Amino acid sequence: MNLLLTLDENYLLPCKVMLDSFFASNPQEKDPAVYLLHSAIPGRKLAELEAFCAGFGAKLHPIAVEAVLFENAPTSKRYPKEMYYRLLSPLILPRQVERVLYLDPDMLIINPLRPLWVQNLRGNVFAAAAHTGLTEMANEINQRRLDTEHEYFNSGVMLIDLNAARSLVTAEDVFRCVSEHEKELILPDQDVFNMLYGKQTLPVEDVLWNYDVRNYSKYLIRSSGSHDLNWVMDNTAVLHFCGKNKPWHADYHNPFGMLYLHYQNLTVRRLGR
Repeated sequence: MNLLLTLDENYLLPCKVMLDSFFASNPQEKDPAVYLLHSAIPGRKLAELEAFCAGFGAKLHPIAVEAVLFENAPTSKRYPKEMYYRLLSPLILPRQVERVLYLDPDMLIINPLRPLWVQNLRGNVFAAAAHTGLTEMANEINQRRLDTEHEYFNSGVMLIDLNAARSLVTAEDVFRCVSEHEKELILPDQDVFNMLYGKQTLPVEDVLWNYDVRNYSKYLIRSSGSHDLNWVMDNTAVLHFCGKNKPWHADYHNPFGMLYLHYQNLTVRRLGR
């Protein structure tokens, strides 16, 4: 299995917590590869992450993204070049890597990812989940905002057929989309993904593969009460701590916050801090 991460130095601890949870929940995965796209993580920090992964039998492949790729990119404080990394990952990752699973660092992996990894994309290039609410209103608003007809996909978990994506994704298309639609973009890289590649994306269930922990009550109501905490722990693979407030913040309040802190404490102990 090939995992893809894109982050800066500030997210290294959450990244390790996420990876720790992945290794604990996926012991059957032998020799997983972890590809990390970054621009300025110090070598010492990369060595620490490499040793952390090696302790679980995983190989870290850090890739310092060349600045020349972004010479024509619209960049600003709102549009840092790092936001383009996952969109352009098919152009950056080694050619021999044929499939990759992108994961945001603000997640816990609590069940096996193998069923998603082997998902038949049915001719699509990507697989991703749209976050469901009590109604389809949010999807409809995003469809109008971005002038799309498909569901609005969350890009925090993306399965990518890299061979197909290399024939589809271009830096020019991505940069042009940002320039031409700057006023419509709220979550820039996610919006661009939906505008350019939503039609080539296979929908997967968010309750299994990209569970927005803020929406626990909505998932419970939509399932007529069946998707309770016990169901989630038994069935959901990815808990996604979406939003600006994160479970490592002191003022975080959510039913899944204590679970995150448990995993974080295990990781910190493993690191010997």
